[in-house]
Amino acid sequence: MAGSFISRTWKLHGDGRSVARGEVVRPDERLHTPNMLGLGLQHVLAMFGSTALVPVLTGFPVSTTIFFSGIGTLLFILLTRNRVPSYTGSSFAFIAPVIAAKADGGLPVALGGIFVAGVVVFLIGLLVDRVGTKPLEWLLPPVVTGAIVALIGLNLAPVAKDQFSQQAGIALVTLVAIVLIGVAFRGFVSSLSVFLGVVVGYVFAAVLGKVDWSGVHDAAWFGFPDFATPEFQWRAILLIVPAVVLVLLAENAGHVKTVGAMTEQDMDGDIGRSFMGDGAATMVSGFFGGSATTTYGENIGVMGLTRVYSTLAYVIAGLAAIALGLLPKFGAVIAAIPVGVLGGAVTVLFGLIAVLGARVWIDAQVDFRDPVNLITAAVAIIVGAGNYTLNWGDYSFAGIALGTVAAIVTYRVLKTVQHDDSIPPARGLPPVAPADSAGPGTVIRDGAGERG
Repeated sequence: MAGSFISRTWKLHGDGRSVARGEVVRPDERLHTPNMLGLGLQHVLAMFGSTALVPVLTGFPVSTTIFFSGIGTLLFILLTRNRVPSYTGSSFAFIAPVIAAKADGGLPVALGGIFVAGVVVFLIGLLVDRVGTKPLEWLLPPVVTGAIVALIGLNLAPVAKDQFSQQAGIALVTLVAIVLIGVAFRGFVSSLSVFLGVVVGYVFAAVLGKVDWSGVHDAAWFGFPDFATPEFQWRAILLIVPAVVLVLLAENAGHVKTVGAMTEQDMDGDIGRSFMGDGAATMVSGFFGGSATTTYGENIGVMGLTRVYSTLAYVIAGLAAIALGLLPKFGAVIAAIPVGVLGGAVTVLFGLIAVLGARVWIDAQVDFRDPVNLITAAVAIIVGAGNYTLNWGDYSFAGIALGTVAAIVTYRVLKTVQHDDSIPPARGLPPVAPADSAGPGTVIRDGAGERG
């Protein structure tokens, strides 16, 4: 029965064993089942390092996050009508606001904010699916998107510094391993540099006796992950939702456009559905105790390497993640990662997020001789990196949320004034590098390079 469903849903590409030069396996195509199983497990490896790292950083249960990332991926494929290949892994955009919300009211309050963020993304997706992407392009031009992505990475810099300094030796070994693997190797191994570097740091810490194995010994081999239910408080909702929703929209839109370019298909009509899929995945994860999700750039790297864009690979990856989530001892091993290992890894990851903002500007050929673009980016980045705080009664808006609002409002106000020619163009600044100097397409992720 399963074989019949697969053959009806995905048509066989070529001989089913290989991909000819210059061709790609499109989302509605597949290779033979053994090949697809290998590709699906490869996508699990690609997403795993970042997806497991976010709950460790935020204090969420790892197995629960992995479990619901798999369920979220299946929901995403369903809601995008099997047209958009993507894995919905843990979003790095949520780290700072979730940590703050969790400090105020605990895990349930943070989950409430995550759930509402998913609802908002889903509803925006529903609207975009009906009216098109023009309003989104008006709200999130490249200069604004790049500034938001950059300020997320810079806002998280103090977290990286704190974790690095707690176990500096272990952190340094991890950091060096990530850098060397990423540079010395090519292809798929290079794309796993963070994951492999964490493994090196973990082993080094274990040799030094710096790993606490008590949680691993106490965990069962098989069982359901730890579930939790959300609690809704306005303070946490206002802390999380404004800070992350626009980032998720930018990430998803970038993901769809990049896949469309790589498969030579016009997929802009699927952007609204992509928002709905990610919103639903975040809602489900937040409602049961997992981390918020986003479409993953790491997996685009795997697709670019293999030239296989079949959504069947993601169905297999989602099912594999669900199976991993049912292994509590496996989750306990991840949760035992020493803080120094995390410090070394996030030094790279958070830096990559910041630099990715600049890549968005370069790929879009944003002209910083225009004072509107220059001032928009300058104000937003400093507000986000400096963690500016605006207090309004019992509520506080800080860091990523305030920087995001600053980017959008500054751009729209200055753009309106500029139409009256009251602001002369800037002179004497060097031209922006051409888009093709940064390589093929940009994918905006939470995580690093959305990560991609």
